[in-house]
Amino acid sequence: MIKNKSLVSITDFTKDEILRILELAADFEKNPHQPLLQGHIIASLFFEPSTRTRLSFETAMNRLGARVIGFSDVNATSTTKGETLKDTIKMVSNYADLIVMRHPLEGAARYASEQSRVPVVNAGDGANQHPSQTLLDMYSMMKTQGHLDHLKIAMVGDMKYGRTVHSLIQAMADFEPTFYFVSPDELKMPDEYKEFLDHRGIKYEEHKDMNAVLNEADILYMTRVQKERFADLMEYERVKNTYVLRNEMLANTKDNLKILHPLPRVNEISEDVDANPKAYYFQQAENGMYTRMAIIAAIMGVK
Repeated sequence: MIKNKSLVSITDFTKDEILRILELAADFEKNPHQPLLQGHIIASLFFEPSTRTRLSFETAMNRLGARVIGFSDVNATSTTKGETLKDTIKMVSNYADLIVMRHPLEGAARYASEQSRVPVVNAGDGANQHPSQTLLDMYSMMKTQGHLDHLKIAMVGDMKYGRTVHSLIQAMADFEPTFYFVSPDELKMPDEYKEFLDHRGIKYEEHKDMNAVLNEADILYMTRVQKERFADLMEYERVKNTYVLRNEMLANTKDNLKILHPLPRVNEISEDVDANPKAYYFQQAENGMYTRMAIIAAIMGVK
């Protein structure tokens, strides 16, 4: 049962629960005006900057008819006075029926769910997990490929700090994909995720050259090298422009290829790719609203 269940890690939901969320997302895409949560209050707590995630979550809340409270600037909260995360969550869970939270520290969302009287949805905790992004990514794959089984997924860029790729490989393991991880040595996929795939018997390859995998992929998942995750800015400068996707590179790719990106992009996808029908990242961002409506409605028990 999804009702009253926190979503901190994508592994909190079973395969059947994930598929149920994708079904609900399709329902909300057909009819996004379903005020099922009138009279409810949802807290949106963003301790870290965000554009798409915060706005799509808050749009989802509003389209469902809920009232939204919260903050998007941690400097305007009592955290600046020294209030602990524990106290903030205990207080807010007295006011709201659901908490959506982004925080820069790994593990903060799990800790919040343990302190809260109401369910918590993790909108990203450091380099750890981003489960709602994973669900919208899966919805985007389902829409563009017609299924989720046995897809060939190339992930390019930041495999080390990229919470979106970490969540996605865990969720897609149920659908027997083949992964191609493309990164410089400094940003390779952490061993714990490779061990997870080995344990599940999921095939993956590691590459440094994006061109080596482009023509194999059904899904090309580009990622930003995240400056804010680097303690050493010299290391960031060394790797930030390692991969740039240009339109001419797509000439011999599969007809069904779709290019995804969790956004924001910096310069890893050239703007000349935007007009290519294989580019899907802006539609992917739109899918986030329908998917987040589905997550909220399911946890609140109105769908």
